[in-house]
Amino acid sequence: MWIITLYSQTTISMFEFASEKEAREVFNKLQGCKILSHVIYYNDSF
Repeated sequence: MWIITLYSQTTISMFEFASEKEAREVFNKLQGCKILSHVIYYNDSF
């Protein structure tokens, strides 16, 4: 799972994506202070 956290002056927004490609496309379009995180759960299979 991929998470984008977007910080603005008044709010914090989080967006969740299943694929890295989709997350990076949106990440590049967003303006402001942003963080892209890859979340790996212990039970996830690879």
